Amino acid sequence: MNVEQARFNMIEQQIRPWDVLDAGVLSLLAIVKREDFVPAAYRALAFVDTEVPLGDGQSMLFPRVEARLLQEAQLHRHETVLEVGTGSGFMAALMSHKARSVITLERRGHLAKLAVEHLRRAGVSNVTVREMDGSGGLPAEAPFDVIMLSGSVPEVPQTLLDQLKPGGRLLAIVGDEPMMRAVRVTRLGERSFKTEELFDTVAPRLDGFAERGAFRF
Repeated sequence: MNVEQARFNMIEQQIRPWDVLDAGVLSLLAIVKREDFVPAAYRALAFVDTEVPLGDGQSMLFPRVEARLLQEAQLHRHETVLEVGTGSGFMAALMSHKARSVITLERRGHLAKLAVEHLRRAGVSNVTVREMDGSGGLPAEAPFDVIMLSGSVPEVPQTLLDQLKPGGRLLAIVGDEPMMRAVRVTRLGERSFKTEELFDTVAPRLDGFAERGAFRF
């Protein structure tokens, strides 16, 4: 496989047509090596328009979904990010280039260890991986500028919205198969939030997010 040609094709044929036009995001996708965050057995799928399996029923998001979420997060260099659902560590690696620091929470031990190794090999030093249930966020270290849910949830829990700074954004894929929708929720004030519907997609359910009373879009 011609890796660089495959990467170019992924960006031009899958990601750009999905309205990912931010030059900074597109350049990151050319620099951060997705193939290094894919299990060895599935390396040939690194640039394919599919959810790459990670084991235990978990998988990476479609490349186009990762890219669009990254673009819609509108990250800035001074910001602190909380990610729920580390997976292979690829989204955390992407966000690390655009934010000051990233804390990423992964419930499954083998994935947390895998992500740590992937990030170490990639030379990423401003991401902290924690093995824990991320469904309640990290209130002791809140507030955050951005909270990224790297998977789907039935609803957006208010407990996570409460961990945003004023002006902070939460990105999530909300709903149930076969119809889910990516949303961006911005905190306007103490109890005031604005929800924007971004695009329709589907994604694996994040661990720990059962049906519960929550903020609905």
